[in-house]
Amino acid sequence: MRYGYWLPVFGGWLRNVEDEGMQASWAYVQRLARRSEELGYDLTLIAELFLNDIKGVQAPALDAWSTAAALAAVTQRLELMVAVRPTFHHPATLAKQAATIDQISNGRLSLNVVSSWWKDEARRYGSQFDEHDDRYARTAEWLHVLQSAWREPSTTFHGTYYQVDDLIVQPPPVSSRLRPYPPLYAGGESETAKELISSKCDAYVMHGDAPERVAPKILDMQVRRNKAGLPPMQYGLAAYAIVRDTPAEAQRELERITRVQPGSPGYGNFQDWIANTKLEQQLSVQDYSVSNRGLRTGLVGTPEQVAERVRELQAVGVDLLLLQCSPQLEEMERFAEQVMPLVEKRSRIAA
Repeated sequence: MRYGYWLPVFGGWLRNVEDEGMQASWAYVQRLARRSEELGYDLTLIAELFLNDIKGVQAPALDAWSTAAALAAVTQRLELMVAVRPTFHHPATLAKQAATIDQISNGRLSLNVVSSWWKDEARRYGSQFDEHDDRYARTAEWLHVLQSAWREPSTTFHGTYYQVDDLIVQPPPVSSRLRPYPPLYAGGESETAKELISSKCDAYVMHGDAPERVAPKILDMQVRRNKAGLPPMQYGLAAYAIVRDTPAEAQRELERITRVQPGSPGYGNFQDWIANTKLEQQLSVQDYSVSNRGLRTGLVGTPEQVAERVRELQAVGVDLLLLQCSPQLEEMERFAEQVMPLVEKRSRIAA
């Protein structure tokens, strides 16, 4: 199992707690990233929204790509998975920017390709907003230009959404036999999304869910991947972690963070997201209390209970956990100290 975490570029993950003790600031995120390497975390996911959908649109939110460039220079081992939305980034210029950050990091960049969902944000930033299937048609062209720009000495492409002539990206990303270009992660639950991801990306990332629901999703993507004649994918899962000494303590924390009422900061953004995505399951207000359905993964309880849940997820094919917690640094310290060694110990015993 690899352990990753969401970088708190929005100042936290809880919609009913105004101050979680982790500012949306460069000082905080660079301290967190450096410490996470010492703790043994493998990856950080740097989400991209220009507005803050957790604390409300008036609250601060860091830019993903400038933050990633800065982190590339101050970290040594951490994989930097940066979210990118094709509607906001032309593939030619993004290919150039990403290649430069990959060079700065010595080959530690990866991309989380996200088809935009927030219509109001697009309006405020003067960007095109496509309907669902059109977004994925755009993303397919976007990926074609990006990958060609990284692999070929020159790229010409004339499509519905993008046109480039004699595009050159030098220096290209760091390349090796096992990593010819920065890995591409993506998530989505519609048929359109899964077909695109299984054929064009390297890893599938999922919203939080229980092992029995995750298993058929992974099997489905494996079948699609095999049918396309492509090598196996990686599978990542969002998860919100609450680790406490007793089940009762964990339950009290769960109750505290899920008391969210309509009218909370960001609640309208939640409605916008629901209206512009195609999900396999209906969401509750409790799901909304933290992002990406992280509580459904079930990492709530004592260190032993959480470690056992991680092992169950590993058994069904999850190989990357993308953790959220609050406050992020303190809870990641606890997870690394109390949960990771138990998972590793039990894995060795099972082997």
